[in-house]
Amino acid sequence: MRLSRFFLPILKENPKEAEIVSHRLMLRAGMVKQQSQGIYTWLPLGKRVLDKVNAIIREEQNRSGAVELLMPTLQSAELWQESGRYDAYGKEMLRIKDRQERPMLYGPTNEEMITDVFRSFVKSYKDLPLNLYHIQLKFRDEIRPRFGTMRSREFLMKDAYSFDLNREGAVHAYNRMFTAYLRTFSRMGLRAIPMRADTGPIGGDLSHEFIILADTGESEVFCHKDFLNFDVPGEDTNFEDVAGLKGIFEKWTSRYAATSEMHDAPAFEAIPEGERLSARGIEVGHIFYFGTKYSEAMGAKVQGPDGKEHTVHMGSYGIGPTRLVPAIIEASHDENGIIWPKAVAPFEVVVINMKSGDAACDAACEQIYGALLNAGIDVLYDDKDERAGAKFATADLIGAPLQVIAGPRGIANGEVEIKDRKTGERETLTIEAAINRLTSGN
Repeated sequence: MRLSRFFLPILKENPKEAEIVSHRLMLRAGMVKQQSQGIYTWLPLGKRVLDKVNAIIREEQNRSGAVELLMPTLQSAELWQESGRYDAYGKEMLRIKDRQERPMLYGPTNEEMITDVFRSFVKSYKDLPLNLYHIQLKFRDEIRPRFGTMRSREFLMKDAYSFDLNREGAVHAYNRMFTAYLRTFSRMGLRAIPMRADTGPIGGDLSHEFIILADTGESEVFCHKDFLNFDVPGEDTNFEDVAGLKGIFEKWTSRYAATSEMHDAPAFEAIPEGERLSARGIEVGHIFYFGTKYSEAMGAKVQGPDGKEHTVHMGSYGIGPTRLVPAIIEASHDENGIIWPKAVAPFEVVVINMKSGDAACDAACEQIYGALLNAGIDVLYDDKDERAGAKFATADLIGAPLQVIAGPRGIANGEVEIKDRKTGERETLTIEAAINRLTSGN
């Protein structure tokens, strides 16, 4: 992508309304625009990051055996009245009526609708286990939306729902998602710590939040330092291995971890001082096993191997992609801007032409840009006629992992610089060597 043809509305000054680093940098880098309180447009740079986050989520959900569908954002109030949650949910639910005066709502979550889908088609235990997921916009009328897309009213959510014949199967489904979440966040360059959590209005008796550590996190986190050293399950993880997934779950939950919001948390001093970690954290995922809460109320049953009807056991599993993007920024930035992990970077490389209009610089940059495009690398070519300092500031702000810097003096010697955005280290290479380095992934 040529910057001269890309829509990147950079802000030079810090927006006054931005209270935290991620909100400030997302506005300054032209990633989002606020349309109304807690509602945002995702601009092209932000959309590219969001798409990469969603792609990783999809890959790991599919790897774990979940199957994607897409449910509507507007739901009939009848389903929620059937489950008993319509009046109990509170003012966070946006209630509306259609032209026939039928009560509707903008879905804050989808337990009722997915249960209705399930009961309409699944009648036998032979069709179990089943896990259905989608990535869809939700709306919760937060009393105080803040921190940009970290806590907005309209947001994107990956929500998955598992269905099993009994509790044993449902716990295995829970362990599948537990393991998939560890892999998902790790692939985005994050260390996520699973913490026992309250189930809230979702219900059930088993729940974990996934927290990433960041100085500006909303929650105070207490955990054992071993969480920073545990290996994340690899690509060869067998999601059919009941004992293996149980072992992963037990390893990661054998050490104490909780947030200050936990009502029944034991004394934090239970962890020896030398092994205790106290920090700030941001919730990026939440998983629940809630048994038959919805299936019992809504008649979601299957015929079991004994010929009798069994109420299915369910779980739900959420990740907020539009919350995850600012969380990554909170965990990875410096005074100059964002530092994206490669897997979610909007562009892997920025090619900086320090003197646009100079024939030699233009030719070298075109050569590098074309080679990276042909290699399938996401590259942004800053071909705009601006001073070099402004180009460096833009490249640092938007946070691409690598920068290729081409100036008249270096080009005269057939050389360019490669700068590592995270470390600041620079290396001078010939144009050919630079292309080989960037296209080989080293």
